[in-house]
Amino acid sequence: MSKTSSPKKGFRKYILGFWILFFIGILSIVFIFLLASWGALGPMPTFEELENPETNLATEVISADGQTLGKYFKENRTPINYEDLPDHLVNALVATEDERFYSHSGIDARGTLRAAIYLGEKGGASTITQQLSKLLFTDPNKSGTFNRIIQKVKEWVIAIRLEEQYTKNEIITMYLNKFDFLYQAVGIRSASRIYFSKEPIDLTLEESATLVAMLKNPILYNPVKDQFKNNSKQRRNQVLRQMEKNEFITTSVKDSLQKLPLGTNFSPEQHDDGIATYFRAYVQEFMKDWIDDNPKPDGSSFSMYRDGLKIYTTVDFKMQTYAETAVEKHLKKLQKEFNRQNENNTTAPFRDIDASEIEKILQKGMKNSDRFKTMKRRGIAEDSIMATFNRKREMRLFSWEGPIDTLMTPKDSIRYYKSFLNTGMMSMTPQTGEIKAWVGGVNYKFFKYEHVKQAKRQVGSTFKPFVYATAIDQLHLSPCDQYPNTPFTIPKGRHGVTEDWTPSNSGDDYGGVKTLKQALAESINTITARVINKTGPESVISLIDKLGIDTSRIDPVAAIALGTADISVYDMVSAYSTFANKGVYVKPYAIQRIEDKNGTILYQHQPQSRDVLSEESAFVTIKLLEGVTEFGSGRRLRLDSEYAKNTEAYKRAVTGYPYAFENPIAGKTGTTQNQSDGWFIGMVPNLATGVWVGGEDRSVHFPTIAYGQGATLALPIWGMYMKDVYADESLNVSKEEFEKPDDLSIQIDCDESSEEEEDANSKFKIDF
Repeated sequence: MSKTSSPKKGFRKYILGFWILFFIGILSIVFIFLLASWGALGPMPTFEELENPETNLATEVISADGQTLGKYFKENRTPINYEDLPDHLVNALVATEDERFYSHSGIDARGTLRAAIYLGEKGGASTITQQLSKLLFTDPNKSGTFNRIIQKVKEWVIAIRLEEQYTKNEIITMYLNKFDFLYQAVGIRSASRIYFSKEPIDLTLEESATLVAMLKNPILYNPVKDQFKNNSKQRRNQVLRQMEKNEFITTSVKDSLQKLPLGTNFSPEQHDDGIATYFRAYVQEFMKDWIDDNPKPDGSSFSMYRDGLKIYTTVDFKMQTYAETAVEKHLKKLQKEFNRQNENNTTAPFRDIDASEIEKILQKGMKNSDRFKTMKRRGIAEDSIMATFNRKREMRLFSWEGPIDTLMTPKDSIRYYKSFLNTGMMSMTPQTGEIKAWVGGVNYKFFKYEHVKQAKRQVGSTFKPFVYATAIDQLHLSPCDQYPNTPFTIPKGRHGVTEDWTPSNSGDDYGGVKTLKQALAESINTITARVINKTGPESVISLIDKLGIDTSRIDPVAAIALGTADISVYDMVSAYSTFANKGVYVKPYAIQRIEDKNGTILYQHQPQSRDVLSEESAFVTIKLLEGVTEFGSGRRLRLDSEYAKNTEAYKRAVTGYPYAFENPIAGKTGTTQNQSDGWFIGMVPNLATGVWVGGEDRSVHFPTIAYGQGATLALPIWGMYMKDVYADESLNVSKEEFEKPDDLSIQIDCDESSEEEEDANSKFKIDF
């Protein structure tokens, strides 16, 4: 009896031992999970952190018509809502990454068991929720088996907590908003824009499948890397098979989509890339000042790179595009002609200066460079720094045909960049102050200096309307008043003149009498001198100060009548806009409002305006400026292509763009001494636009007035821009007459003889 019972007792002992070990194992696992939840295995997120996971969100700059102009970011992430995700993207994600997503509570038991039995050969066990917990709260960089086990345990615990805290749709959205798709594409919105140049909701099914394919490994399955494109397509097709398996698509749809190429439209989003780069640099400076003055309620500072702010601007995306297109089209051709005319210039790109002056310019350029400043901060001696500018190195240079990779000394590269003509262009609505387009240069990546607000250049004859407006407002002069077109002298001691001042007309053109309208249209210096002699320069400066122009460095001397003052494009356009706005100055602005990531308004623009001129004086000035485009230096805006084709400039494809505008345009060209600066500012009733073109240094210019005048340098950009603006009827830019005041008392209809107009036209043809 004892012999037969002994084996049974031994068996029971093994069974008991097994269950003891089993329960110890279960309890150990439970205990490990408890330790993890208590934070004993490392920091765990608090309830508050689960409620508001800390993420770096990009600040977005948004145009007036709702387009993204650019972003500021450490991580280029702009979160979107579940409603902004197309159904096929969600279906592709679930079918590929977590088939039982909607039935589990954070951990897929079947998937985990399968992974354990087959050692991961038939797929991993990580659910979408676990992958999200890994992205948000665990450190994937810790190595070693033990650390990986601890990380996995923490992922499970966090996944369960996330499922308790969020809905399934919220988990999917958070996961897609967090994943890094490379190339600064953090989150599904950035990935969609960068890889396919569209918003997520507009993704096609196969494009969604391509992005979901990247979730397994964004490097190995990257659709724009040549060595991985085949991998990407194969993985995309696997995603489509998974969608078929889970009955999200039919077999015929799968088969047809698998035959398609990847079809990416790669558009990287770097700070120096994209549209409105100079404008975004201005916004960045605006935001720095605003952040300094507006702390958060807790006293900390907002961050443009982490807080996901939304900056709503006045810039119109389409108008900005038209402006940049006009600049590129004209300056690309103009630069080609400029280079041709410099082929035999031994001091190119400089003119009218000797070798010692050229060396001073280059020395100044070197000391203003980032290279010099960086090395200076490191404590390197200046002689050693300057020596580095004469050592050749590999560099990438700007050209209108595309970047050039070459070997060159930094000093030679400075001279190379001095040879380029640059530009500043701004367009605004006179009645509201809204800036609609802002082009600060030809390429922000290579030319950081900004020419709308930062740069100030001599304005030439574009200053003359301020002289005439002062005389109209104070002396009630009429555009029809006549003055002799003869030499005129302001004697020493009067109006700040240190010695007798007798300005000359362009081309020594004298004789007869001219109305004020003719005098402004033809930029006759002697008559402008007669007008400022009547008003005094102090009155003119007082007016432009009220028009928003910085007058701190403008001396009250008679010579300012001819445009010797340095003024920015920003100030000139806003000042001219006052004439179109019936004498009311409205300060230009670009930022409508700023919102935080939750949509709370942090800043709202408050308009600033003041009365400067009477409505009558403003309208009469407008009528003077209309003469410039009717029969003066801006008349080429009225020409059609047949006339333009007869000009030498057109044959070289530089200035002969056909415009043929028939609507009222008030404007003024400007050209400074030696053709160093070319200007054109033009207005229609609800849009004012100014353009400046010139070299970085005043010694970089065309040798003759034919190409160096504002009508050739700057006016074509205005013309091409306005052609595109008018072609886009959705912009509602006016072609109407400027509104005439009811109580107009100043004579504006001068009835110039046809002979006088023909004389003006003949002169125009010569200057063309």
